[in-house]
Amino acid sequence: MNNNPLLTEITTGFGLEMEKFKSFFNPLKLKKNEFLVEQDKICTLFCFIVSGVLQHATTLHEEEKTTYLSLKNTFTTSLKSFLTQTPSRKHIKALVETELLVIALDDFMQLRNTNTEFRQFYYDLIERQICLIDEYRIDLLALTPEERYKKLLLSEPKLLQEVPLHYLASFLGISTRHMSRIRKNSL
Repeated sequence: MNNNPLLTEITTGFGLEMEKFKSFFNPLKLKKNEFLVEQDKICTLFCFIVSGVLQHATTLHEEEKTTYLSLKNTFTTSLKSFLTQTPSRKHIKALVETELLVIALDDFMQLRNTNTEFRQFYYDLIERQICLIDEYRIDLLALTPEERYKKLLLSEPKLLQEVPLHYLASFLGISTRHMSRIRKNSL
């Protein structure tokens, strides 16, 4: 059971809301390890995840760092790159076979500018996303690695089954070795 009310609202409410706007989006399938956008390339799509998991990551000093994991029934993009059509500072790739509904920038802007219901929907989405990011950033500073892992277990238990350990460790700001110890001690 998902214990994060913001995330629950995003994954259930926005999935239902998407039905209203589905006709503006096109289907796209990504194979495992296929990119939605590569680092230093321009992101051309805003997407809704029908199934699968997308990893947001950046490569620093030849090491990949996971910054976010996008799950089923959520929206995602490299927002700054998408909106400004500038190179993305991160890549987004499928960790498993992933089905998306996507919209290109021109169609997205037309929908946002002409459909008041979509504009409000998008505003609500961005507002909730900012709250989640704020929560995540504070957790990185305020919680121990063990506490971050336990919080993830409570809020997103499916992630532990769907996402390889090294991606979760990177997302939580923990080394893979330390993450293995935490998991072992939690059993």
